[in-house]
Amino acid sequence: MTGVNEIRSTFLDYFAKNGHEIVSSSPLVPRNDPTLMFVNAGMVQFKNVFTGVETRSYNRAVTSQKCVRAGGKHNDLDNVGYTARHHTFFEMLGNFSFGDYFKDVAIELAWNLITKEFGLTEEKLLVTVYSEDDQAFDLWKKIAGLSDSKIIRIPTSDNFWAMGDTGPCGPCSEIFFDHGDHIPGGPPGSPDEDGDRFIEIWNLVFMQFEQMTKDERVALPRPSIDTGMGLERISAVLQGTHDNYEIDMMRHLIAASVQETGVPAEGAAKPSHRVIADHLRATSFLIADGVLPSNEGRGYVLRRIMRRAMRHAELLGVTEPLMWKLVPALIKEMGQAYPELVRADALITETLKLEESRFRKTLARGIGLLNEETESMGEGAELSGEVAFKLYDTYGFPLDLTQDALRQRGIGVDLTGFNAAMERQRAEARKAWSGSGEAVTETVWFGVRDKVGATDFLGYETESAEGVVTALLRDGQPVDMLNEGDEGIVILNQTPFYGESGGQVGDRGLMTGEGKRFVVSETQKKLGDVFVHVGMLQKGSLKVGDALELSVDDGRRMQVRCNHSATHLIHEALREVVGTHVAQKGSLVAPDRLRFDFSHPKALNENELTDVEDRANSVVLQNDAVSTRLMSVDEAIEAGAMALFGEKYGDEVRVVTMGKSLEGTSDKPYSMELCGGTHVARTGDIGLIAIVNEGAVAAGVRRVEALTGDAARHYLAEQDRRVRGIASRLKVGTADIEDRITALVDERRKLERELAEAKRQLALGGGAAGGQETPSETVAGVTFVGRTLSGVDGKQLKSIVDEMKQQAGSGVVCVVSANEEGRAAIVVGVTDDLTGKFNAVDLVRAGSEALGGKGGGGRPDMAQAGGPDGAKADAAIDAVRSAMTAS
Repeated sequence: MTGVNEIRSTFLDYFAKNGHEIVSSSPLVPRNDPTLMFVNAGMVQFKNVFTGVETRSYNRAVTSQKCVRAGGKHNDLDNVGYTARHHTFFEMLGNFSFGDYFKDVAIELAWNLITKEFGLTEEKLLVTVYSEDDQAFDLWKKIAGLSDSKIIRIPTSDNFWAMGDTGPCGPCSEIFFDHGDHIPGGPPGSPDEDGDRFIEIWNLVFMQFEQMTKDERVALPRPSIDTGMGLERISAVLQGTHDNYEIDMMRHLIAASVQETGVPAEGAAKPSHRVIADHLRATSFLIADGVLPSNEGRGYVLRRIMRRAMRHAELLGVTEPLMWKLVPALIKEMGQAYPELVRADALITETLKLEESRFRKTLARGIGLLNEETESMGEGAELSGEVAFKLYDTYGFPLDLTQDALRQRGIGVDLTGFNAAMERQRAEARKAWSGSGEAVTETVWFGVRDKVGATDFLGYETESAEGVVTALLRDGQPVDMLNEGDEGIVILNQTPFYGESGGQVGDRGLMTGEGKRFVVSETQKKLGDVFVHVGMLQKGSLKVGDALELSVDDGRRMQVRCNHSATHLIHEALREVVGTHVAQKGSLVAPDRLRFDFSHPKALNENELTDVEDRANSVVLQNDAVSTRLMSVDEAIEAGAMALFGEKYGDEVRVVTMGKSLEGTSDKPYSMELCGGTHVARTGDIGLIAIVNEGAVAAGVRRVEALTGDAARHYLAEQDRRVRGIASRLKVGTADIEDRITALVDERRKLERELAEAKRQLALGGGAAGGQETPSETVAGVTFVGRTLSGVDGKQLKSIVDEMKQQAGSGVVCVVSANEEGRAAIVVGVTDDLTGKFNAVDLVRAGSEALGGKGGGGRPDMAQAGGPDGAKADAAIDAVRSAMTAS
């Protein structure tokens, strides 16, 4: 039994014989969880069963679930083809108990399947448990007969599963397979755990608790079981390989790709064939489940997967559409288990053929853009990361294709800029697909826009206007009416409310009419020109066609305008002080603060920050009028306006100009940018700019945060009050604070050194007059020195134990110290001649348990641990004595 299809059947049949209902895989598009882009785990279709919302006719289930991880929070796309186990599409084998059996049965079923049905030897297996799950630890010993060394306690959240911030949760137990010492890597919990030697093959989730709040967790009345085992991983194990792409199913798909391309799956071509085989599965199953390529949402992710595979076909030298020719091979391998592939054969084939034909045209346009951007570059030059990302995002050019195209000319790519742009896109994807059960997916807005058209934005000229309701939504669905108390969404034919975009937050305010009052808590912009007003109808009822008076919260809008205009001034000041390489990498313009991310490889020093702040405030003091003009993109850029590369601009763009040059050129504006946001009328309206923070966001990306107007004034006044208070406490003038603090710090360091030395001498002298050596005793036939101290940190303890070892000559030393909070640190040292008899790590763990701690680590001659109960220091030393005697 080694074939993938046979392994899948064996798994399902085994659990069916043990009372489980075989449940078909759910579609890849989740029907019961709008927070997910695609189903990414076996338990998704049972989520409502676990939470008690839904009941089934069975309380035990087993599945082989189709999964995709290629968009949103779970995205493995860029690793596929270059690692042994990453996939966009994979199958998750799982057995589930809905309040029926729990840990003991789950462990027994898993162990019997793996060792008896699948025939894996115990020597090749080990398991992990959550560090606090003593029950699971004991059950593995009892049921599987595993030794303590084969059951690893993991103290991190990796071994504690939660459905969300609230809801069902519980500890996990993972089963690992050891592929052998010829493969690099260490066991779980070790520094080398990310290697390929020890591979997790099955995760058992013990759904034991319900998280009520952040700090409250209660036991579930009916504990449940949720497991997941990757079919590809277990197949690799059973087929004697650590590489998922070497299993029979993937080898057959790769062989079909080799036959059609005529290129062996060797050398540089090997990753391309793997990408094609993997992406063939993902695209075919997504199409079969109703997803079609598009420029948004799930369809956009599908298109990216398809184009990545088609680009790899291009790298193999294929000149005609390839993917559709491989569909028969896929159906041969998986059609019996998933008949939806057979039913959708024609749709899959035609969709792949059409998309690849279109992509070849896009490919030509992308090559054209690349040539245009690099025609003036010579060897050693570097393509902008933003350009590389635009090629990737707009034309389907992954980074490695761009690098390959430029490598022969000796041109590199700005990887820092590319990665920053990529991370922004990922953050946007996560944001777009996060939310609650009431979240509205982006596809809704296409239908709304087709029906009601775009919204006219009036907010540049006014903060109040009239508008007619063109659409209403409640709970994510269009409705004809909202009733009093309803939370919903209002869309109008025109609005003064600014929709969140370009880093600027959306407006808040009121919509009123005869007997109607709708409070707008948030305004968003969908599809570029549909303004979505989110809020609550506090009074009356609201119908499509109603006319309303619209009023933006003008005080809040004013604060936002000040911060947005200040962002432009800070941007230009950074370019003048730091360099023209500075480019915007993101921003947030809120009423209470502004945040500006920019490209720069290192931190700004105090002088640079002061210079930036001074220059921006100099323009504020000019009180120059802020002007806006509509221009064509080419005209605007020719005039000197800064544009954000990669932004989608229309035929006409809004150019915002403010201030006069500080270099004495009065006819040159200080700042000119393409921007769709709202701004002050004059720079003086900003009042004051105060930079309050500067730090790193990512490699090559820095962030400044600032306040304006009253917020800046209050901040500086508070800072001044604190400085005066500090000066008063130090009994010096404000001008002398820095010197006084420097002297105090130097004095403290000197005292700390003297105190540390005194503690060390006291510890070594044992408190005896004349600095006598620490008293010792004989334990297990060797010299043993045990001491308790107070207020000595772990680093000092090691030094003290080292010296005690030298004093002893031969023996074991144990020192325990408790801090002011009552926590204890324990260090055990063993002289080199005794490490064959005593292991410091084992001894320190015994002492740690007495202190209420767990674990400990180090070397055979020196180990350290801790515990929460410092009052039991003597008991810890006794525990070390006992452990020595037992050795």
